[in-house]
Amino acid sequence: MKNAIIMLGVVLLSGSITAQIKLNPKNIDAVIKEMTIEEKANMLVGYSFGKSYWGLPTNPDPNAGAIVLGAAGNTAKNDRFGIPHTVFADGPAGVHISAERPNDQKKYYCSGFPIGTLLASTWDTGLMNEIGSTFGSEVKEYGVDVILGPGMNLMRNPLCGRNFEYYSEDPFVSGLIAAAIINGIQSRGVGVSAKHFAANNQEGNRTHNNVIASQRVLRELYLKGFEIMVKKSQPWTIMSSYNYINGVYTQESEDLLTTILRDEWGFKNLVLTDWTNTRNTAAQVHAGNDLLTPGNAEQIKQITDGLKNGSISMADVDRNLKRVLEYIVKTPRFNGYKFSNSPNLKAHAEIIRKAAPQGMVLLKNEGNVLPLVSSVKKAALFGHTSYHLYAGGSGSGDVNKPYVVDLVEGLKNAGIRIDDTLNTVYSKYRDYAHHEAESEMGAFSSSSYFPRPRVKEPQMGIFTYTNAAERNEFAIVTVGRSSGEGNDRAFEDFNINVDELDMLKQTYEAFHKKGKKVIVILNVGGVIETAPIQKYSDAILLAWQPGMEAGNSIVDVLTGKTAPSGKLTMTWPEALADVPSTKNFPNGLTWRDEIFVKQDEINKMPNLGETRYDEGLDVGYRYFQTAGKKTAYPFGFGMNYTQFEYANASVKGKNGVYTASVTVKNVGKYGSREAVQLYITAPKGKLVKPVYELKAFGKTKELQPGESQKIDMTFTNYDLASYDESEQAFITDKGVYVAHFAASADDIRQNVEFKAVAQTVKCHDVLKLQP
Repeated sequence: MKNAIIMLGVVLLSGSITAQIKLNPKNIDAVIKEMTIEEKANMLVGYSFGKSYWGLPTNPDPNAGAIVLGAAGNTAKNDRFGIPHTVFADGPAGVHISAERPNDQKKYYCSGFPIGTLLASTWDTGLMNEIGSTFGSEVKEYGVDVILGPGMNLMRNPLCGRNFEYYSEDPFVSGLIAAAIINGIQSRGVGVSAKHFAANNQEGNRTHNNVIASQRVLRELYLKGFEIMVKKSQPWTIMSSYNYINGVYTQESEDLLTTILRDEWGFKNLVLTDWTNTRNTAAQVHAGNDLLTPGNAEQIKQITDGLKNGSISMADVDRNLKRVLEYIVKTPRFNGYKFSNSPNLKAHAEIIRKAAPQGMVLLKNEGNVLPLVSSVKKAALFGHTSYHLYAGGSGSGDVNKPYVVDLVEGLKNAGIRIDDTLNTVYSKYRDYAHHEAESEMGAFSSSSYFPRPRVKEPQMGIFTYTNAAERNEFAIVTVGRSSGEGNDRAFEDFNINVDELDMLKQTYEAFHKKGKKVIVILNVGGVIETAPIQKYSDAILLAWQPGMEAGNSIVDVLTGKTAPSGKLTMTWPEALADVPSTKNFPNGLTWRDEIFVKQDEINKMPNLGETRYDEGLDVGYRYFQTAGKKTAYPFGFGMNYTQFEYANASVKGKNGVYTASVTVKNVGKYGSREAVQLYITAPKGKLVKPVYELKAFGKTKELQPGESQKIDMTFTNYDLASYDESEQAFITDKGVYVAHFAASADDIRQNVEFKAVAQTVKCHDVLKLQP
């Protein structure tokens, strides 16, 4: 009896000790050992507090869900081990949370940053680090632990509906820009989730689309940017994409999530799924998808049952759980950070206003129309977008901003008056167009998630244009486009439409008869047709979608307060048919189809069930420069208010690391900055390669007239390699290479030869094409 009492005391004491274990960075293994099967399963599944239409979390739970209202999801909590919920929020262009909260008069607005495409067009990693740090402070002050971004997929085709979130058609631009932004965000003690890993390069049928691509194409293009980013920034998390690659869901691909990501690249942190419903839970867990998001009870049960019946191994679960807990102990929420819910939006707005012009691209400036002379004070604004600028795209990349400065306000702030008659006309038309758009959207009109239908330009008589030309000193015509998550752009969204062409033509002719100039603003998220715009304009400014200070940033460029120094990170073709991937890209599927058409029927549609990357490496400038194909604007193109000369180019190498240097001098009349691009031509070898490929870039400080700066750019022997499937290795050929110091892919300023030694980096034979 005495022994039994002693044993009972030991058991109770043991239970008491176990109950006192609280998670900390040093006892993660001990906590895992003490967890029950049910507790482990719960921690591997996200906790979204319910979902609304399209699977987006709404956090209706008045207690748990109020952690951050409108956040995309959370990790589960465990009170026994002192583990709190942590919070994930959408928003590559800002923190995507609800602006309003129940029984609270305060508005929780978030800064609307420029879209990813504009940020990349700065070619400025230092500025991107600063933007990231600003963004990260806002993430932290709103009680968010991880921002679901940046988006890093390549712009395989101009029609991808989500290109505005992405950086480039080139993996070196994508990887280096992303790493700079990530390092800035994570310097604030919060994390990112780099996405969508991998080959999620179209929105059409994105949850079921099967990408068919060769190992070389995947390794050199669609994985390379992620590889560069991982090695230079180690993001807290990476998000696995929805799609298949060569017949295997990425979320269930051990090849992708373990062999390549962890074993080859050295990724140490958490992998979570893109927001989807239950799939093959056992396969996801085994592949190395540590956290299933947004999460549901069915997945928890499947993990629990799988552990009990042996279909899921405890080793896999414990491995994934360790990564989840290693993430949690880094978070501000776990470490008790007292977030303010009041980030400094005013200071952030100033940074956004100053940064946006650095990524705007001057496409035309005939007769040096820009910058505007200070005496010009009266403008006629055409195009409904002039009066309602797009700050960003829709979907999870949208932000609940406190305001968006339109072009009217931006011009007014610079002392330029606008035509009141046109303002009245467009104001009335805007009300009508808004009603029409709501009618077309139907029951979905109250949702900001879906892209709005394109609004046609109003048809105005010739006297409207001629009278405006009489009253005003110059004209601004804004051409706008918006797209978003969930569906791709249609061909007509790329082309200039009849109503837009009429507006451009009539404005140009009326103002030119009076000897006055026409400036076109492109307020777009992606590439569009430009031949008609070139014909009917004196200057073209590609403003992209520049965030909530849009009007101020655009006018700062127009007036010369800031010189535009952006350059294109994608090729602008003359026609969609010129892009090799267009023949294997979906067209015509709408978000309504995605909702109401049966999945089996969608899978049978061209390039939706299966998309073959038959163009191989012929993506963007790699194709256009190698084939000698004419473009509207080449990759890397961007005019300036001044001119630059390149001199004293050199390449020096040591131990497989090369430094390419060039001196850039401002030989014009305005102070500005220059983005220098380094393209490399490889010696002829076993593999067919593009004529040259970007391997590094750099940007000067603001150089005053006559001022020079030496730019140093580094790259490695490994960066020169191509993927040889017969060797399953990245091979750097021995021989003489040529470094091209360029202002664009079509404007090479200096060439330097250098020698490289042979190098072979073996890889695993994975992600194979299915027979």
